[in-house]
Amino acid sequence: MEATAPTTATPTPRRFTVAEYHRMAEAGILHEDDRVELLNGRLYVMSPIGSEHAACVRRLGRLFHRHVDLPALVSIQNPVVLDDASEPEPDLALLSPRDDDYARQHPRPGDVFLLVEVADTTEAFDRSTKLSLYAQAGISEYWVVSLPDERVYVHREPTGDDYGLRLTRPPGDSVTVAALPDLDPIPVDEILGT
Repeated sequence: MEATAPTTATPTPRRFTVAEYHRMAEAGILHEDDRVELLNGRLYVMSPIGSEHAACVRRLGRLFHRHVDLPALVSIQNPVVLDDASEPEPDLALLSPRDDDYARQHPRPGDVFLLVEVADTTEAFDRSTKLSLYAQAGISEYWVVSLPDERVYVHREPTGDDYGLRLTRPPGDSVTVAALPDLDPIPVDEILGT
């Protein structure tokens, strides 16, 4: 009897939905203090937040909060649902105001004026994986504050999985939020704390 060649199969990764991700938290599989994000159906363990990173996030919050008449809600390290398979927690989001402050559901891409990620050890990930997800979701503006480069990388005009307009703002320059033209330009030096 002739032996038959074994069949080969490639294992298929199991992806999760946002609803399943929430059920894992409800069941105690994931805990509130776990630093994980659901991106494109995959769970990513995020790096611990260092002191320089945390300080930059606080500065960003303070810079946007100083505009008391800002027609946006400032959200710090809170979820944004991009689609059924992605719920990142960007360092800062400027959101369209809502009476319930998003108590009934997390913000969606249409609610977002700006997403910001502060990058120290995660810059390559923030400028590739997250950038692609944010562009695909139609996030109109995405900044990466690079602590090692001392730059703010501004991305606008999402097209497919990328952005059509990319700007680099070094120290001495300033940045604006396209969706909020009445907002004063924000000096890069103030974002970086230099």
